Amino acid sequence: MTTPTTGALRLTVLVGECDTRRHRPLYSEIVHRAHAAGLAGASVFRGIEGFGASSLVHTSRLLSLSEDMPVAVVVVDTEERVRAFLPEVDALVPEGLVFLERCEIVPRPGRDDAVREGRG
Repeated sequence: MTTPTTGALRLTVLVGECDTRRHRPLYSEIVHRAHAAGLAGASVFRGIEGFGASSLVHTSRLLSLSEDMPVAVVVVDTEERVRAFLPEVDALVPEGLVFLERCEIVPRPGRDDAVREGRG
């Protein structure tokens, strides 16, 4: 790849679809707080199968177990901005898996400079 890239940090928070905070789905609360904190972007992905600390496998294939599917909230921005957001995550997520990964942002044609720099 000859396209220049920008270093960034990816925060992934794995929670249950039924987890709530302030009468709102937990994944939604994380996204809204990331937005309010001015982070570059956040997305939510619903899993089709998984298990966590309870060791109970949740799957979309069985109706009785499809009520609390795994959800991944992914936030990407500069390392400094993501690390500054971690206390918010700590306050919101008493259970669940939180992990960080270094990544690179590949500029896309037609995107403005803020996006290329991980700010929009």
